Amino acid sequence: MTPSPPAIQLVGLTKCFDRTTACDRIDLDVRRGEILALLGENGSGKTTLTNMLSGIYQPDAGRVLLDGKPAVIRSPRDAIRLGIGMIHQHFKLVEVLTARENILLGQRGPLKTRPEDALASFGMAVDLDKKIYDMSVSEKQAVEILKVLCRGADKLILDEPTAVLTPQEIQHLFDALDRMRKEGKAVIIITHKLDEVMAISDRVSVLRRGVNVGTVETARTDRYFLTELMVGRPLDLDVRRAEAPLGPTLLKVSKLTARDEGGRQLIQDVSFELRGGEIMGVAGVAGSGQKALCEIIAGLEKPSDGSVFMDGQRIDGLTPREIIRRGVSMAFIPEDRLGMGLVGGMNIPDNLLLKTYRDEKGIILRRRKAREEAQRMVERLRIVTPGLNVKLSKLSGGNVQKVLLGREISLGPRVLITAYPVRGLDIGASMTIYDMLNEQKQKGVGVLFVGEDLDVLLSLCDRILVLCAGRVSAIVESRFATKALLGMKMTGLRTDKEDEYV
Repeated sequence: MTPSPPAIQLVGLTKCFDRTTACDRIDLDVRRGEILALLGENGSGKTTLTNMLSGIYQPDAGRVLLDGKPAVIRSPRDAIRLGIGMIHQHFKLVEVLTARENILLGQRGPLKTRPEDALASFGMAVDLDKKIYDMSVSEKQAVEILKVLCRGADKLILDEPTAVLTPQEIQHLFDALDRMRKEGKAVIIITHKLDEVMAISDRVSVLRRGVNVGTVETARTDRYFLTELMVGRPLDLDVRRAEAPLGPTLLKVSKLTARDEGGRQLIQDVSFELRGGEIMGVAGVAGSGQKALCEIIAGLEKPSDGSVFMDGQRIDGLTPREIIRRGVSMAFIPEDRLGMGLVGGMNIPDNLLLKTYRDEKGIILRRRKAREEAQRMVERLRIVTPGLNVKLSKLSGGNVQKVLLGREISLGPRVLITAYPVRGLDIGASMTIYDMLNEQKQKGVGVLFVGEDLDVLLSLCDRILVLCAGRVSAIVESRFATKALLGMKMTGLRTDKEDEYV
């Protein structure tokens, strides 16, 4: 019996941008009834490859075959017509519409599958008449998946689908993907979380510098071999909690409350203390108040109530410039790297000059010193860049993050606030950043680490503050906590033994 052709087959697929070859003669296939994990460092070609499959880019060379037949994908509409459904990390939903309205939006002709039938088939729980703005992150993701399924997609691509989900929500997603696999659909999942790769995939393809360096069966490999394929060398994957003596209280937050311009409560009665030589993690589902908390402490937003003390000085309500003038030594690494932290149109030395080399009147000084510091940073952090004069927007996400973290650390802060510092970064870049945070801890710095990977929070942090709907639902000692406990506290569930951990 002749085996069926792959659902998706790429033959010599190539894409170049200027002088850079993003994808270099890539051969890859995905079978029906299979989940293929796609791994690779930042800048390895994963995004370019999936963008060609979803019709955003067209290849410069090579062929795409779907179920054994040559296919030309010139637009996202072509991709949908050919049964390819792309679920992006950043959702493409209209917030003021319901789930049902979003599924129907832009659809020409009847749906291939009724939303109710898709929900039943894949075990997803979504109120189709609920507005998107009232939904949790996992519900929004389910709507995105429903959109492509109802339009007839039998080849799905999911980009970092678990980035902001709780452990319980991840399991629900994996259950749905398993049902799709059993129904004969072909699924590509892009993720940096190797434990998830081992848990859900059948095979793994690894890209390095635009080349497919290997495809292996998941059951016959491990995290260490996959990491070596990705980075080209063995890498220690253990995130460690550095030992350091606890210093004095550096940051004290008391009953902090804030609302947005529409009066919606962002955080309420948030209280905690951060000591020197400590990394305190902040966990919570997306939108639980993490952003507001960080921006209020850093002086970017004002609270409606409560107080923030740093080294005994009250700083809530002050601007970042006023905080600096008071001699308060604090650094903030925001979630939006290029939007708030750095300027993409400027090079590394000029981005250092934004905060460092100024006199009291704000005049920029010592450009030569900025270049020397930038060169040391590139060498110390192994920042991959063609040169110091290259615009930051041309670098990969991991290298941009290294520049931002390196700049803030070079200021010698007493308190370091960092929001999702490894979001979207490959394992090599992530490990470098964890090492940098541990180094700061050992220097007596107090680190507030807002993260989304619960395994990392448990391994790296000394304590974890859990936010649920803007309130503190628990502050736990990491050594005695579990992912299950954190997941329950993130969703507001109580446990009989929770007092043992707090």
